[in-house]
Amino acid sequence: MHPGDMKAGQWGRIVALNGCPSSYRNRLISMGLLPGTVFQVVRVAPLGDPFEMAVRGSSLILRQQEAAILSVEPTCLG
Repeated sequence: MHPGDMKAGQWGRIVALNGCPSSYRNRLISMGLLPGTVFQVVRVAPLGDPFEMAVRGSSLILRQQEAAILSVEPTCLG
């Protein structure tokens, strides 16, 4: 599952970063998107792209294509 598949208000945990160049992977890691990190989907644009997620006290806006490398699992945190 990818974060873009989730609805606004849902919580998730990053499981892995898959299939991306190391430079982009390092950029995502520097923004706090590490395996094990818990996040919440805050808003989703009407057509589903982009979406906003809250991670470690910050808001990130990602496009579906950018988020496609993140494997996530839904959680019940909140």
